[in-house]
Amino acid sequence: MAAWARLLGDAGLRGALRGQLLYCLDRNCLQAPSALPRQHKDACRRFSTSRISTTAKSGEEAVLKWGLFLIPVATFCLGTWQVQRRKWKLKLIADMEAQIAAEPVPLPADYLELKALEYRPVTVRGHFDHTKELYILPRSLVDPEKEARDAGRLMSNPESGANVITPFYCTDLGITILVNRGFVSRKKVKPETRLKGQIPDEIELVGVVRLSETRKPFVPENNVEKNRWHYRDLEAMARVTGAEPIFIDADSSTSQAMVFLIILVVNLCARKSCQKESTVPGGPIGGQTRVSLRNEHLQYIITWYGLCAATSYLWYKKFIQKVPL
Repeated sequence: MAAWARLLGDAGLRGALRGQLLYCLDRNCLQAPSALPRQHKDACRRFSTSRISTTAKSGEEAVLKWGLFLIPVATFCLGTWQVQRRKWKLKLIADMEAQIAAEPVPLPADYLELKALEYRPVTVRGHFDHTKELYILPRSLVDPEKEARDAGRLMSNPESGANVITPFYCTDLGITILVNRGFVSRKKVKPETRLKGQIPDEIELVGVVRLSETRKPFVPENNVEKNRWHYRDLEAMARVTGAEPIFIDADSSTSQAMVFLIILVVNLCARKSCQKESTVPGGPIGGQTRVSLRNEHLQYIITWYGLCAATSYLWYKKFIQKVPL
């Protein structure tokens, strides 16, 4: 005991702390704490509390360290997923472009077969029923050349109007389908303002197969009573017109049966500032199929991989190099 007293006496702070540590590690401190002097009990208690505090702090740091490590791991996984999504989207766009550029085929009568032909050009022969026109509005003119010219401008003024949907009786198939004849301006929506474009004869035309679409958020509901349609609901359109739920977008070429109108179109396009003309002069402007799929995956890839790099750097500085942040 004299040795313990000297150790815990005036030998200095270092000796006292060392004595406390050795005493607490002594077998008597672990097995029979009740037999220890009070000052030694206090020393053991202080050492044990410090040890528990250090262990708890170390556990918290470990949880924080590996919890924050999940951030660069997650962002790396998201960036890799966007790489795969971009490959899928590019292939989808290429397939759609190849479908549109394919040679026209006769329109099949089987609706199930038609589902596999979306964006595929088809040929039909028959005549229009202009008494049952439908109007999808508001719509702007699809003109890729004009859109390319205006691409660098901050503001553009696209002409607003409607797409004219007209029932078309196919003489070779014996069914009535729906044809999007094309775009007309607001002042030309009423049929009496474009009588020259109302084709009465049997014609052959080329169009692109389109399927029904669901209403997107913030798009108004179709108003059947007022004949104001905002999206393609083929079932509803078929009920109103008595047609089959088959829909094609007429292309911008002039009808083969209207040969005498070709001369007129050529003369019109011979002007210096040639504008996109109607499928039939005086009628709607065909070729209103817009093929545009959002492909912003490259931006997402840069964003996620950038966040991965930044958070990885911060994690390394904080937990590996122990630099205060």
